[in-house]
Amino acid sequence: MPPAPRHFPDPANPRLTRAVDGRDQTGAVQSIRVVEERPLTIFLNAQEIVTAMTIGDYPDYLAVGFLRNQGMLLPDDVVTAVEYDDDLEVVVVRTARQTSYEEKVKKKTRTSGCAVGTVFGDMMEGLEGLTLPPAEVRTSWLYALAKTINTAPSLYLEAGAIHGTVLCARDQPLCYMEDVGRHNAVDKVAGYMFRHGVTGADKILYTTGRLTSEMVIKTAQMGVPVLASRSGFTAWGVEIARQVGLTLIGRMRGQRFICLSGEDRLIRDADIAHVPDEDRKHRRKGAAG
Repeated sequence: MPPAPRHFPDPANPRLTRAVDGRDQTGAVQSIRVVEERPLTIFLNAQEIVTAMTIGDYPDYLAVGFLRNQGMLLPDDVVTAVEYDDDLEVVVVRTARQTSYEEKVKKKTRTSGCAVGTVFGDMMEGLEGLTLPPAEVRTSWLYALAKTINTAPSLYLEAGAIHGTVLCARDQPLCYMEDVGRHNAVDKVAGYMFRHGVTGADKILYTTGRLTSEMVIKTAQMGVPVLASRSGFTAWGVEIARQVGLTLIGRMRGQRFICLSGEDRLIRDADIAHVPDEDRKHRRKGAAG
C-alpha cells in the first residue's frame, strides 16, 4: 500500500463557504464568509444508515469512518467501492461481506456533539476487552502541535462555526479534518486511517472541541492512545477514558494543560520557561465547542 497522503484544510475551497452580507453594530454593511452545511445520506451496501449534516468535503472518508466507528465496518472488511452522488447527496459504501444492521440502526442515541451527533445504542460494547498500546507522549510534541495546528490556515480562521480533528505522529500533523460537528471531523480521520491502512498505536488525536464520551469512545475504537484538546471535559468522557486507559489531556492553552487520565504515558520533557503563554486575547480556536 502506498504511503498515506497528508490532508490539511483548504479554506479557499469555494464549495465550503459562501459570502453573506449583513450589518454590523454601527449599521455598516459587512460581507463575511459563512460555512456551508448540507445533508449527506450514508448507505452501507443496500441499507440506508444515517443522514449527517456536513460541510461536504471528503464524503468517502466521512462515510467509511462513521461506519467503522459504529462497528458496522469490521477491521478486516474489504471495501470494494465508495460511490458518491453529488446531486443526490448520497454516498454508498460497498463491501465484499454481506451486511444487515436493521436492529442496530433502530437503537440510536443523540449525543452532545454540535450539529447533533448520532451514536448507535450498542457502541459501548465495542470497548469490552479493548486495550490501548503503551505509547508515550512528550510535552514537547504537544506544545509544537498546538502551535502548528492553531496557526495553520483553516475554515475556522476563515469563517468560524467549525470544529477540527487532527491525527498526529509525534509533533507532526498527518491529517487535519474540519466539519460543523466534532463527530464528523473525527469520523473523517477514521475513514482516512481505514482507507490508507494507517494504524493508531503510535498516534495522537488533537481536537478543537470538548472531550466528550463520544470523542473518547471513537478515539479508543480507532486504536489511538492519546486524545488532546484546547477545550474541556465531560465527566462521562473522563470516566470512559480511565476505563479503557486512554490518555486524556485538555485545556491546552499556552503553557497550561491538565491530564485527567493515562498520566503514565506522559513525559514532561519541555522546559515551559521557553513555551510562550497564551495571550488572553488569543482567538480561542474551537471556542464554540
